Amino acid sequence: LNKGPPSATFSANWNLCGLCHTQMRTDTRIRAQPLTRGPSAFIPEKEVVQANTVDERTNFLVEEYSTSGRLDNITQVMSLHTQYLESFLRSQFYMLRMDGPLPLPHRHYIAVMAAARHQCSYLINMHVDEFLKTGGIPEWLNGLEYVPQRLKNLNEINKLLAHRPWLITKEHIQKLVKTGENNWSLPELVHAVVLLAHYHALASFVFGSGINPERDPEISNGFRLISVNNFCVCDLANDNSIENTALTGSNYGIVDSLSELEALMERMKRLQEERDDEEASQEEMTTRFEKEKKESLFVVAGDTFHSFPHSDFEDDMIITSDVSRYIEDPGFGYEDFARRGEEHLPTFRAQDYTWENHGFSLVNRLYSDIGHLLDEKFRMVYNLTYNTMATHEDVDTTMLRRALFNYVHCMFGIRYDDYDYGEVNQLLERSLKVYIKTVACYPERTTKRMYDSYWRQFKHSEKVHVNLLLMEARMQAELLYALRAITRHLT
Repeated sequence: LNKGPPSATFSANWNLCGLCHTQMRTDTRIRAQPLTRGPSAFIPEKEVVQANTVDERTNFLVEEYSTSGRLDNITQVMSLHTQYLESFLRSQFYMLRMDGPLPLPHRHYIAVMAAARHQCSYLINMHVDEFLKTGGIPEWLNGLEYVPQRLKNLNEINKLLAHRPWLITKEHIQKLVKTGENNWSLPELVHAVVLLAHYHALASFVFGSGINPERDPEISNGFRLISVNNFCVCDLANDNSIENTALTGSNYGIVDSLSELEALMERMKRLQEERDDEEASQEEMTTRFEKEKKESLFVVAGDTFHSFPHSDFEDDMIITSDVSRYIEDPGFGYEDFARRGEEHLPTFRAQDYTWENHGFSLVNRLYSDIGHLLDEKFRMVYNLTYNTMATHEDVDTTMLRRALFNYVHCMFGIRYDDYDYGEVNQLLERSLKVYIKTVACYPERTTKRMYDSYWRQFKHSEKVHVNLLLMEARMQAELLYALRAITRHLT
């Protein structure tokens, strides 16, 4: 039976949010008025709007590289960093619209599958629309049982990439490329992997920056959104969700934010001096990485969820049908790379398989030019600096940027031999670590209180810069694991 596109046929199941009295419906088209104005629930509208009015470059970039042809909320928030925005839009436009192994509708469907792993309604809505605009078959939007088997076969790699990329092996690759009539060519698979990693990471940015639903000109009050986990958008803005119960604990709000800033500056200065005086031995560096890896286990469990055991939280998560139809095994999520009592997982030594020496050339060979665009984007975000920290100018923030990037990789089991992980503990306070781990590993649990709880003297543009670093570090980690598995399949 051809059910037709979901938007035409779903029966409406309405719930009333007890907090803001918004009607919430469980189909793909939920309409509600966000409680905050502007592109972000976390950032005052005037801060983003000021950036957009000043910068003509942003408008040019949108005309040139936006698939929707309009200035969406993600672009508005990213436009606080126009240099980066250009790299981002160019690479995204290339993977969605330029010549490549995959048909256009498939690209958007894969984006929907990726966003669904984190229940990211913002990206799902966007790419459901784009899927239909590019000639996608409406019936596919009824769920995975309606799509061709070869697309369905991406489920496993989508799931692993999103939550535990270190589990991806060459066997997963072989299964996809050697399945008879449903097989993937390697160029197609690389294109799909790049899209999956891009949209998993972009979901981190959407939740980490509190991106609001888009205004929809076809809807009377202008807004459309999906309720996720039976929460309303007011939960995101007001923190009425389960994971914030512990955030009022002793780690938050005690230290005066000005002295917090001065203390961080002082630690950076001291670390630089120590670095100049003596270098830690290789053995000591290894010990510090292992210590940081183990400590990252306790960051979320100890701070944010201590009244709610991890498994209980997962059991309570009701994933609405509009999201779950695009994925299988919805309960599968991030598990700490360094789980207690599990020593068998080898650390990914970054020197053995680097983006620069291995990943970049493999991607470029199988999916031409995307390697150059991704490389430019990674370099851009890693090196982006205005030499400021809150109210201070002429500050070298390299050390801080590297700590943020490497901490994300540490949680995904990637270690840099030449990096002293003792610096992570010195530079990243507890509330920031909670925020990083949430945004990188379970972004759908991010709340405004988490966003507000760290670096309280810093500008919103600096916090958006943090989110860009976390997003790109996550994307690169996923790509490294997937590309290493493809390389092993080829050798």
